[in-house]
Amino acid sequence: MTNREQEILNWIQENPFISQAELAEKANIARSSVAVHISNLIKKGKIIGKGYIIQKTPFISVIGGTNIDISATSYSPLKDYDSNPGKVNTSFGGVGRNIADNLSRLNQDVELITVLGDDFNSDEIKKNCKVLGIAISNSLTIKNSPTSTYLSILNENKDMKIAISAMDLYENLTIEYIKSKKELIEESQLCIIDTNIPKETIEFILNNIKTPIFLDCVSTTKALKIIDLVGKIHTIKPNKLEAEAISGIKITDSASLKKCAEFFINKGVKQVFISLGEEGVFFSNGEIYSHHSSFKTDVINTTGAGDAFMAGIAYSYMQNLNILESCINGIACASIAISSDKTISDNMNLKNINTIKEENL
Repeated sequence: MTNREQEILNWIQENPFISQAELAEKANIARSSVAVHISNLIKKGKIIGKGYIIQKTPFISVIGGTNIDISATSYSPLKDYDSNPGKVNTSFGGVGRNIADNLSRLNQDVELITVLGDDFNSDEIKKNCKVLGIAISNSLTIKNSPTSTYLSILNENKDMKIAISAMDLYENLTIEYIKSKKELIEESQLCIIDTNIPKETIEFILNNIKTPIFLDCVSTTKALKIIDLVGKIHTIKPNKLEAEAISGIKITDSASLKKCAEFFINKGVKQVFISLGEEGVFFSNGEIYSHHSSFKTDVINTTGAGDAFMAGIAYSYMQNLNILESCINGIACASIAISSDKTISDNMNLKNINTIKEENL
């Protein structure tokens, strides 16, 4: 029995009717983590009979990147080798963290497994996760290292022109570390991973974790990590370029788009959502091959659209919604994201998602 399990058992012995929320507050951890510890205590025979009735709360595990986002937008067409007037925004970022952030705003319990440095940015990220209700106690902190940083340059149309990713820290999310969290991950109803983590770690997760896996490709380069593992993914969300890179199929028209989706389905993927930017999303589950247009919205910043879309389809999975409803929720979330100058919109919530759907459907 671990020290944490002994601590929780002691509190339960003192008050057999204590709630998971109260235990979470006492231990300063997420309610989902408490549920895992209690489940372990039952398996070990430490909690027997009717003395403690557990109401397990479904939660989503997210394994991926966390960093500081610095986004710079030019007021006019970008000029190479010159100083471009514009504005700069700094925010918490990282694909995994962004997805977890969006999910927390959709009232989902989230366990984030990531890697941080031990600097000021790391402390601020941890504080922010606590405010949002994102459990981060199972993440890794690397001593004497800076937290990862993502710097993006946007043109006058708010489209990303170029970006720099300082993310070597993610190499510390090794197979051995994920093995130590395997039980927690398999307690979750859904596991979302991004390709910022090492290829061998992704391979271990896909080959050894029983929980359904949703995968975010992140970029065309990082998407290549999963070419030989596609069939083990439950749901994948590539953009057009990422889908082409993985499948080897050039998307030029509706026929080639469907052929590309079929590639993923034939490999064993249960759901594929191919983002086409302002043209919407092509999606399939093997029975349905369809396209849904984007919703009309003022585009301010496209950086967080993909992360928001992933949160929308993950939320839909937790609600047992069909693939069309999932796609619509994903598009609604992306619409909220791109209408904000922040990577994560303050307007991301279920009420606004429903409002957007009512206005566009």
